Amino acid sequence: MVDLATQYEKIKNEIDTAVIDVLGSTAFINGPAVHAFQAALESYLGVKHVIPCANGTDALQIAMMAVGLKPGDEVIVPAFTYVATAEVIGLLGLTPVMVDVEPGTFNVNAEIVEAAITERTKAIVPVHLFGQSCDMQPIMDVAERHKLWVIEDNAQAIGADYSGPDGITRKTGTIGHIGCTSFFPSKNLGCYGDGGAIFTNDDELAERMRMIANHGQVERYYHSMIGVNSRLDSIQATILNIKLAHLDEYCAARLKAAETYDAAFAGIDGLAAPVREPTSTHVFHQYTLKVSNKRRADLQQHLQARGVPSMIYYPVPLYKQRAFAPFVDASMTLPVTEELCDAVLSLPVHTEMNDALLKTICDGVTSFFRDNK
Repeated sequence: MVDLATQYEKIKNEIDTAVIDVLGSTAFINGPAVHAFQAALESYLGVKHVIPCANGTDALQIAMMAVGLKPGDEVIVPAFTYVATAEVIGLLGLTPVMVDVEPGTFNVNAEIVEAAITERTKAIVPVHLFGQSCDMQPIMDVAERHKLWVIEDNAQAIGADYSGPDGITRKTGTIGHIGCTSFFPSKNLGCYGDGGAIFTNDDELAERMRMIANHGQVERYYHSMIGVNSRLDSIQATILNIKLAHLDEYCAARLKAAETYDAAFAGIDGLAAPVREPTSTHVFHQYTLKVSNKRRADLQQHLQARGVPSMIYYPVPLYKQRAFAPFVDASMTLPVTEELCDAVLSLPVHTEMNDALLKTICDGVTSFFRDNK
């Protein structure tokens, strides 16, 4: 699904030199490499504060701790997403309120969110799934009317641009009160281990999140609040700083692959290509098809026989996962989420795809529908 080896070979000299420099400095935790990456990412995103941390899940947890959510508070989250988004809500004793998504973009919208708000709702977590932004301004308007926090889950969409009705273009993760991302190796901007970051334009929130990520302290051994230990190490930071300079190039390569897929699959009955959100660019962390008529398993088997990998993101709605049984009614059903869990199939999309590889994958998909009418 990704080709990290070839990507590494292209930047090997830069990476190896930078890592050796960190090793020589022995500044492994919170060293100059971390500060350099933080400043570079702030500049790239156009945001005042980036707080690096250990992983994307920690980023979400620290964000929720920073806004002062209390046990029993409700947090609205899409049911069609990776578990981490809702997992931290339960971990903090909060109540995840899982909502449906749009059938085309796979993202939540303002109408879906507003319908789920109760007097206990305190926050919304829009997930920019698979690489494109939710339509954020209407969600921000809902949040303002109801005095709610907005914490963007930007783990799959770093580099994407959102264009609001005011005509201003902003990077995803910088629109809500807080944005969170993951630098897991397979992400569009990925390190060679675990890593994450939190973004905000709010000075007070930034200070709180820095403290929480560092055991609740500013001055060593003086702890003002209960915090966690969540740090991005210097080796991962220096790798990320090199890869950040290539991020727009990486996003363009993914888009080129997606456009090739779009052209190959246009007009195939029973197959739906990803729908683009008109207010957002798409950086294609995943290229996700919808396969109709319960033919997904057959298509996946057909591809596998031809050496073409594919993945199902995600096969089970969050509210049907055993871990969330204490938080949801057993009879809960969200029709779009359940349809997607039964129909989605993601194809390889990464920075190192060439014409021959794309042709093999496209031929694998089109031959299934040609031969199985």
